[in-house]
Amino acid sequence: MHPNDARRLLDDVDSFCQELREHEELCYVEHRFNHHLVPLAQKYDILGMPVPTEYGGRGADTVTYARALARIGQEGTGVRTFFSGHTSIGQYPIMTWGSEDLKRRYLPASCKGDKILAFGLTEPDAGSNPLEMQSTYEKKADHYLLNGAKYLISNAGIANAVIVFAYPAASDGEKARRISAFVIDTDQPGIAREDLLAKVGMPTANTGMFELEGYQCPLNNLLGPEGDGFRIAMGTLVSGRLSVAAGCLGVIEDCLIESIRYAKERHQHGKQIGKHQLVQEHLAAIEMARFATDAVVMQAAAAKDASAVDPGNVELKKHAELLAVKAKLYAANAAWDAADHAVQLFGGRGWSTLYRPGRHLMDVRVCRIYEGTDEILKLKIASTLLGGKEYEAYK
Repeated sequence: MHPNDARRLLDDVDSFCQELREHEELCYVEHRFNHHLVPLAQKYDILGMPVPTEYGGRGADTVTYARALARIGQEGTGVRTFFSGHTSIGQYPIMTWGSEDLKRRYLPASCKGDKILAFGLTEPDAGSNPLEMQSTYEKKADHYLLNGAKYLISNAGIANAVIVFAYPAASDGEKARRISAFVIDTDQPGIAREDLLAKVGMPTANTGMFELEGYQCPLNNLLGPEGDGFRIAMGTLVSGRLSVAAGCLGVIEDCLIESIRYAKERHQHGKQIGKHQLVQEHLAAIEMARFATDAVVMQAAAAKDASAVDPGNVELKKHAELLAVKAKLYAANAAWDAADHAVQLFGGRGWSTLYRPGRHLMDVRVCRIYEGTDEILKLKIASTLLGGKEYEAYK
């Protein structure tokens, strides 16, 4: 991406964030979905940031997109989660594995905001191990027949199209089954959706579940080759993990901004609280979290860009995937710690959702769960250090 185009994109993202903030603040306190998000994202043309320009996107490289997500992350994990669901794990698999027909039908519309996307992998009984999913499909003469339920899906209730994964329905004692991926439209018969409101944090974001019962998916909406779904899902999660890490960097940045401001404004014991040494300790901890997370996230983003330039380089691809794992694990925990420091610095006000640190603390907790739990990511890192697949403890 040309530097001038990158600068314009980041300026547009900043303008979007500034205009969104007042709406996000009110919606958060009122615990309702922020309906201003999509129209404002349309206004600033940021619904397809890394999508190639030929499909209506802005053509951002991974580093620029990560910077954009960090800025969006300052406005809250719920806001950034929308973009992760729509772009990082929604548009990305279509960009990467979709046929030209799928790209033409879904990417331009999703960049315009006419189609909001979601990624349907997780199920009630299949979280960290997607191979345990129960969703199935049957290939018919002119469609695939899909059945199953997906759970805790970002954007589920507002999506016009969802990437879904399913096994072929068992037949004749078949054992060797392989997952396939599909793009389904939510305005067709056979899908029932429900918003999930009982969650810790992110009240302004849409999270939901949906059930497919006799859903007829057109044959040309198969994503990638039949049986290639698991590879597609795992490849998409690399993009998703990096988006979470970048958003967590933004959370830390906002915690630092808010903490510096409050440390100068708040007076206790006859002076600004920023002049108390233990308050300064909190500020230093947040700054070091920001400094280290920025380095880790941008290194991972640069590695993904390098891998995209040389897609046939297997070692480069593995390196980029591992850095995304490390970045997500580190950034999610660093953001949690930074938000905790900010809450402590704010004192009683930090415990209120009227102030940003408390909201960040609640919202960012999920970042240590979705797109790979802390535990799964640690196992991936450790097995790599030990030498590979034979040390994968979760198998």
